[in-house]
Amino acid sequence: MRNLKIIMAYRGTNYHGYQIQPNVLTIQEVVQRHISKVLNEPITMVGCSRTDTGVHANGYVFNVHTNSSINIKGLLRGCNNLLPNDISFLSCEEVPEEFHSRFDCKYKEYVYLIHNCESKNPFAEDLQLHYRRPINIDLIKEASRHYVGTHDFRSFSAVKDDNIDTIRTIYDFNIESCGNLIKVLVKGNGFLYNMVRILVGTLLDVNEGYILPNQIPDIIDSKNRLKAGRTAMAHGLYLNKVYY
Repeated sequence: MRNLKIIMAYRGTNYHGYQIQPNVLTIQEVVQRHISKVLNEPITMVGCSRTDTGVHANGYVFNVHTNSSINIKGLLRGCNNLLPNDISFLSCEEVPEEFHSRFDCKYKEYVYLIHNCESKNPFAEDLQLHYRRPINIDLIKEASRHYVGTHDFRSFSAVKDDNIDTIRTIYDFNIESCGNLIKVLVKGNGFLYNMVRILVGTLLDVNEGYILPNQIPDIIDSKNRLKAGRTAMAHGLYLNKVYY
């Protein structure tokens, strides 16, 4: 049996996240249906991660096991011809049968995009967060430095189960500014539910003076979601890259 590792990009606006759910449209449902047609057998995708409603992906990784002998180019062309315009397969390769897109992942990179301008961008309405207040880049960079390292990120998660392990490691947290576009890049060994969105939302609260940069360590130590800032909107978030 062949094991195929596929990287895809998708615009999450029209989907209720990645994972199959009853009575709503999801990325997994659509992709599984079309790839099963091309491979001429029922396929179950093994995804690298879940993404929430409205979240996008530049490089989502999944793998499928198949008995089909179809060549790589034929699979990519066949699936991309069937898939809707907001989902695209970027690459495919054969990997060892034991490869698992989720469990073999070393770390992930997310990007959050902010359109920082008084006027909205009509070409990025569902792709970037529109934020009107001027952003003090130095201030939010100062605050974000406290995120880097291994911490208990319970304060920055929507997880309500106290038994869930909420310790994660953030390797890099970079903020770039180019004109009206603010790009936040986060690399870590794993992320909790809504974690990146709350990390970004907390920086916006820092920017507005509700939270001081030197309060971030205390917020982390509190393990209390109410101490951290807002949850930034989903449509600015992208799963950018998965590393193995």
